[in-house]
Parts: sequence; structure tokens; C-alpha cells
Amino acid sequence: MTHPLVRGSVTVAEADGSAAEDVLAMIQAGFGARELLDPPSTATDETAASVASALEEHGGLLATAEHGPVGALLFEPVDGRLGLRRVSVHPDAQGAGVARSLVAAAERVARERGYDGLQLAARVELPRTIHFWAHLGYTEIGRDGVFLTLGKELPVELTAATGEDTRAYGERLGRTLRAGDLVILTGDLGAGKTTFTQGLGAGLGVRAGVTSPTFVISRVHPSECGGPALVHVDAYRLGGIDELDDLDLDTSLDGTVTVVEWGHGVAEGLAEAYLEIAITRARGGDGADETRHLVFTPVGARWIGSGLRSALA
Repeated sequence: MTHPLVRGSVTVAEADGSAAEDVLAMIQAGFGARELLDPPSTATDETAASVASALEEHGGLLATAEHGPVGALLFEPVDGRLGLRRVSVHPDAQGAGVARSLVAAAERVARERGYDGLQLAARVELPRTIHFWAHLGYTEIGRDGVFLTLGKELPVELTAATGEDTRAYGERLGRTLRAGDLVILTGDLGAGKTTFTQGLGAGLGVRAGVTSPTFVISRVHPSECGGPALVHVDAYRLGGIDELDDLDLDTSLDGTVTVVEWGHGVAEGLAEAYLEIAITRARGGDGADETRHLVFTPVGARWIGSGLRSALA
């Protein structure tokens, strides 16, 4: 497929009021080419003045290629997240990755501005649009008639200088977890997955004695404070989701907190929402270096607005 407006790479930059005419042109081109909806979109009612005002207040993005602008969007903070409005790609540039570039840049801006996540509105009559956002990790968090609100929580990246710090992060997370939560742990051998889970168990208030379940595949640690039990699973020797299903974990997921070590690519099908945590050693560190890099990636509506970042701070 050829894209007349896209030659070479696409550049995305933050835009202020001085870019209002170009941003407006992209909004009018992108929304003007869409099918008519009932009620109709108000995007084509935008003017240079309204776009300039929005850009001056909250900013936005403008995507350009060799021959000029190819896409744009506006920012608008909402509920502690960075809202995206008027996400537009010129019809002659669609299918060339412009929208993905805009979203990637928007997520970078959200991180830089200290937002926990992003959200936007979509129409139920546009399933391809909804599928696009879903593929990028955005999930439905609200619905009002034909209008959907889609959201995504951003990953949280932390550094633990010692094994005790790794355990402490687990304990902080454990205090925020609730029955039905699924946590997927990834990382090399000896990265600290079990140490992290021990802290998580302490935060949950389960019976002491959390150890690696490698040789028994799974262990259940009951709560000592009336909360959910911790189901600790080691998927290292499991061949896939079928063998994980044989453990009948789905029968206990709703009433427990389930932690699956080595669960990446195996355990995601257990629930629509989960928290994936990757623990890696510091690059260049020797065997005595306990520094670990932790990346918490929330997936699904459960984590939208969960306060994960502040809970781990």
C-alpha cells in the first residue's frame, strides 16, 4: 500500500498554539473522512482559535513526514490521567504507523509529566478503532451510550539496591492487593522473584514460610488477618497454558491472590487483568551486586486508577 504523504520517517513533536493551523488541518482531514455517526462528532466544529486555546492550555502532538503534517492530537488532563482528544491521521497517511507513533509519543509525555496513565473516548460504532486501542493495551473503563472511555495505566520502573529493598517493594504491593488479583513474575534465575514474593506475602499478612514452589509447582499460604490467601505457583517446568489449567487455579482465583513465577507467555490467559513484574539484575554487576531493576506493567481495567505508582513509592 502506498501512502502519498508519508515518505521516509515520521517525526512526532509536542505542539503549542503556534501549530494550531496544522493541527486543525489534521483534525478536519482525519475526522472528515470518517463515516457519519449519530450523534455526529463535534471534531469538525473545531476552529483555529479553539485548537490554539487547547494547545496553549494543555499541549498536544503534531506528526510530520517529508511532505508536511500527517497526524495530530490534543492533550487534556482528566482524573489524574493524561487525556487524548481529536486523535487524527490524514487519510492519505493512514496505515503507515502514524497513529502508533502519536500514541507512543503521548505515553512518553504522560510519563514525563508524572501521570499514572492515559485515557480517551471512542465510539462503539467504530470497532476497528476500538481494536486498534485494545491492541496497544487500552481497555474499557466506562461507557455512556455509544461513547466508551478507554484507559491504560503506565508501567512503573524502580531500582532495588539490596535484596531487602526487593522484599520491601513486594511488601508495599502486597498491602494493595485484593482477592482475584493475578501477579505474573518474570526474571532470570536468582533475580529475586521469590524474595519479592516473600515480601508480598508479608504485605498480605499470610502465614510465614513463603519459599520457591519449584518442586511442588504450587503452594497455598493462608491469611492470618482475614484477607485472601496467597497461591504461589512456579511455571518453570510447565509446558504451557494447558498444564497450568490442569492445576485448576481458575477455581481459586476469585478468592485468592495468585502469583505465578516464570508466568510470562503462560499465565496471561488466567484473567483479563493482571500485573506483570519483570525483575532483572543490574547490567555489568558482579555476583555480589544485589541491585535489581523492577518493571511493573499493569494490564486491564483493575489497575486503572489503582494508585500503583504511589503505593510503591
